[in-house]
This record gives sequence, C-alpha cells and structure tokens, in this order.
Amino acid sequence: MKLAGRETAKYFAEPQPGRAGLLIYGPDSMRVAIKRQQVLKALVGPDAEAEMRLSRFSAAELRKDPAQLSDAIRAQGFFPGARAVFVEEAGDTITDIVKSALDDWQDGDATLVITAGQLAAKSRLRKYFETHPNAYAAAIYADPPGRDEIMAALSKAGLTNIGNDAMADLMALAQALEPGDFAQTLEKLALYMLSSDAAPTSADIAACAPATTEAVLDDALNLIAEARTGEVGPMMQKLEGQGINPVSICINATRHFRALHLAAIHPGGPAAGLSACRPPVFGPRRDRMARQARNLGLHKLESILAMLMDADLDLRSSKPIPARAMLERAFIRIAMLARN
Repeated sequence: MKLAGRETAKYFAEPQPGRAGLLIYGPDSMRVAIKRQQVLKALVGPDAEAEMRLSRFSAAELRKDPAQLSDAIRAQGFFPGARAVFVEEAGDTITDIVKSALDDWQDGDATLVITAGQLAAKSRLRKYFETHPNAYAAAIYADPPGRDEIMAALSKAGLTNIGNDAMADLMALAQALEPGDFAQTLEKLALYMLSSDAAPTSADIAACAPATTEAVLDDALNLIAEARTGEVGPMMQKLEGQGINPVSICINATRHFRALHLAAIHPGGPAAGLSACRPPVFGPRRDRMARQARNLGLHKLESILAMLMDADLDLRSSKPIPARAMLERAFIRIAMLARN
C-alpha cells in the first residue's frame, strides 16, 4: 500500500502494529534516514538494539546470503517486545529476496523496514510494497516540514507554548535549513529555554539558528544600508583580514539589497516581503532590514542595485584594478546615497 501526504507523517509518528513491512525511499538520504530513525524508535523503542530486538543488514549482505533475511524476521528474541529488521541501501536486486521473506509473514514476526534511494515508478521493489496488502511504501521528498510536523517536533523537544510570531519564524527556518540542521536547532532551542518559563521569542530562535555566510557579513552590510559612512573603511579592512574576498562581499551585498528591494515592493509590506525571500529573513534581523527598506525606499534601492551591478562587473573583469579600494568607494557612495 502507498502512503501519501498526511498519512505518511501520521504513520511515522504512530506506526500500526501487525504490519509486515515498510519501504522508505527518496533522493535525499538524510531525510530518509531521519524518517527511518523515527519509525524504528516508534516501532521497537530506543533500547531495541541492546535487547537484540533489532537486526540490521545491508543489501549487499543479503545478496550474498539471502536466507538470513527470512531467518531474522522469524527468529524469536530473548527479550519481550516488538521486533524489527532493518535493511539499508536497497534496490531492485533484492526484490526476490524480500518477496520470499514477506510472502509467508505471520503475526509475531518482525517488521521489515527497508530504506532506498530514488526509485522509479517501474521499480520492482517499489511496486511490490505498493501492492502488498499488509506493507507500506512511503516516498520522502525534499519538501520542508509542514506546520503539523513542526508542532510534533516542538512537542517532542518539550516546547509547547509557542506564539504565532515565533511559529512563523520556525516555519521559515524549516524551509531554509536541512532537516538535520533544523532538528538540531530545535534541540538547541529547548536547551536554551530550559531555565525559563517564558515562551520562545523570535530573538530566542535567531540566537539558536545556525550561522551562515550571509550572517557573518550582516553587520557590515547594515553599516552601508544605515548610512554609517565613517565605518565603511574599517569594516572593509576587517573583512579583508578575515579572508573574505571582494567578489564574495559584493555578491552578499547585492543579495542583501535585493532582499530590501523585494521588501519595498511587496504589497503586504516590508516584513511580509522579507518573509517571502528565499531563504526567508526572520526574527530581529527581519525587523532591522524592514526598517532599512522603509528608510531607503524603492528608487534609492534601484540606484543602489545598479551601482552594485557595475561594481560586480568591474571586479570580474580582466582589468588590473585595486579590488578592495574600488568596492570600498562604491560602498561609501551607497552609504552617502542612503543618508541623503
């Protein structure tokens, strides 16, 4: 049987007992692994491996000795509780082995959980699970988690009192981060809020979010957008000392002012425009950039983007130019424009 949409999230959170097997497949191995960990923990508990109620095999091992899969599924454990057999890196080459093991599956046998990469619609292994009356096939795509999944993850981390603004920031963060990074951010947020009874705020989320290359340059770009011309020179020296080359600085500056331009033209206002960026801007950084967009206005931002485009072309040209000095002058002109 095929799992889809909300059925998938519901099954992974509370897998039904008495099912013969589950195939989890998809192009993103990290997302597949996270779902596999979730369903195995729900099926057999966190101590299953220590209690010998969980057996692991690779597809290569089964091809060398096909009988060990049936033996593992039907084996009786020394400890009470549900049992599972996990097979990783599967493909169509083990379809016959899986069929032999599951065709005679009976109540009390271990549940078979298989993970695989991307499987085409014609895949024999995928078709077998999709048509099996007592097994499931679940495709895991690179879609960000929805509100229900985020709420479940927050509850698991012990964070239940979440306001609307903080939830909006978490949903934006989930779109920007890989699943593993987002899960680690929630764990960090739970620890961060451990000594406080207050609900997490946007500032708390921003403090726990992983730093990015753009975040390293934020302070420098804010100087320019906020017309602090006297600080541009020392800022450029500091960036050069950190090993950030002028081309990278110009690219990040263009990205920053493009986000301000989107915020300035968005019908819902600057904050809504920044939330619509990809990746979205959230928390105190969003509030600061929204103020910048309002102060600069549409016409100044268009002029700034034109200046940055000219600077980028000069930096990438074959002409022997003093790159840092040229970009510094461009930034000073932008900061002076922002002041007027």
